[in-house]
Amino acid sequence: MNSPRPMLHRALAALGALALATAQVLIPMPASAQAPAHPRNDYPTAARADYVIGCLAANGFHRELLDKCACGIDVIANEMPYDDYEKANTILSMQKAGVGPRSGLFRNTPIAREELKKLHKAEADVNLTCT
Repeated sequence: MNSPRPMLHRALAALGALALATAQVLIPMPASAQAPAHPRNDYPTAARADYVIGCLAANGFHRELLDKCACGIDVIANEMPYDDYEKANTILSMQKAGVGPRSGLFRNTPIAREELKKLHKAEADVNLTCT
């Protein structure tokens, strides 16, 4: 004899899914719980590792800094898409090189200032968030 339990379980699961979907429509999530405008994991692993290694190198390669440095790139990734991060890093590199007639394009242009402003804001958030 077939037991009605599997059918009952499927019906209850469907009812639960419907209730969850209805609750999500009727009860909006707070802004802090909503997904960021860009995917958090759009940073390549190599870029994250490069940031952490650079952070450790700048601070003396102490083990206790590993978590702080890893937190830093996570905060930056939540603040700005990878494309903007890459642009800002390129601008910084070109400003440091400062050689050649085209290096002026990376100094005081509106685009350079805007990209660096985004990065500096994210870095300030790193200092506030990662302890």
